[in-house]
Amino acid sequence: MMRCLITGGAGFLGSHLTDRLLEDGHEVVIFDNLVTGRADNVAHRFGDTRFRFVHQDVTEYLYLPGELDAVVHFASPASPIDYLRMPIPTLKVGSLGTHNSLGLSLAKQARFLLASTSEVYGDPQVHPQPESYWGHVNPVGPRGVYDEAKRFAEAMTMAYHRYHGLDTRIVRIFNTYGPRMRPDDGRVVSNFIAQALRGEPLTIYGRGEQTRSFTYVDDLIDGILRLLLYEDTGPSAATDGTLDREGSSDIHLPVNIGNTVEFTVAELAEQVLALTGSRSRIEHRPLPIDDPQVRRPDIGCARRLLGWEPQVPLQEGLERTISYFRAALGIPPR
Repeated sequence: MMRCLITGGAGFLGSHLTDRLLEDGHEVVIFDNLVTGRADNVAHRFGDTRFRFVHQDVTEYLYLPGELDAVVHFASPASPIDYLRMPIPTLKVGSLGTHNSLGLSLAKQARFLLASTSEVYGDPQVHPQPESYWGHVNPVGPRGVYDEAKRFAEAMTMAYHRYHGLDTRIVRIFNTYGPRMRPDDGRVVSNFIAQALRGEPLTIYGRGEQTRSFTYVDDLIDGILRLLLYEDTGPSAATDGTLDREGSSDIHLPVNIGNTVEFTVAELAEQVLALTGSRSRIEHRPLPIDDPQVRRPDIGCARRLLGWEPQVPLQEGLERTISYFRAALGIPPR
């Protein structure tokens, strides 16, 4: 059994990983400053002797007594509405927060897993996106504060692996949805569901022809846990500076975790309206700067290394998420 530290553990994804680890018998410590995370997400774990919550900003000095087996760095604003509102804290948590978390991991000789993002691919010119693609990112655009923070975090993680020999993992997360999303977090799934349930117009940016691949949170957590627990027994390719995995079992380079089924934003809106029974109308707004036009992962590495495939289709995942939002917003079932 592991003792695992999760930074940002009270957030949407961090709280789900916390539950999964505790359910599997592990011990979990959370560091979270609750800027975007919510104590309610982990309140049901208070009182569990294998769980500890620490109110901590990871851009400051980190201290935790006792041994650690793993550090999972989830801390960061992750939705456009958050990182555009907090550009400098987003850059700091991606740089200083990653550095501090890696330093703690090294001091404890604990395995380190970085939660990176498909945003490192920017508005991609390669489709679908394999891990070998270097991306198409505007470093000085509004979204650059998040994109470049994560790209820097990946570089820092690989530097610790190559220079210190730290056992590291990097997961590139594609659009994920499910219970515990904040209704006001600005992501497209939560936006559409909350608007539909409230009878408000569904806001589509641009014509809605841009595509996304939506991963239900349970599938994502399963993939992350497989990556975290994977024992590397093959030769490492991490020191050669390439992302060529053919013939290599190297697990230290980035791994895409996401659904390969692609939908337009307009198709998502239609599904949400049908599943909620809402009569909300569609309202079009200008497309944000640098908004990606396509997004779909190549998950060949996850299939080969982890034996991972997404299991929950979009309709089923939306139904579960809508049920959660009805309860969270106090809206009775139809």
